[in-house]
Amino acid sequence: MTGGKKCVVCKIIGLLAGIGALNWGLVVLAHVDLVAKLLGDMTPAAKAVYVLIGLAGLMTVVSAFIHCCPCQKGECKTS
Repeated sequence: MTGGKKCVVCKIIGLLAGIGALNWGLVVLAHVDLVAKLLGDMTPAAKAVYVLIGLAGLMTVVSAFIHCCPCQKGECKTS
């Protein structure tokens, strides 16, 4: 991430992590799992979304210490 702007990779990671955070907030506050409600309880599609959100969360934590690959290589395209 350069100059406070984010590359496309970082934006996607942030979006997925945000969706996961909102889903967990709904689970705690309203007892509603939006992913399960939209895609079914533990269907392959729901599992794929959970995996993507988990990876995005992990990458968000890692990005607190290092930049994403495009940013490291100086190929960060901000838009």
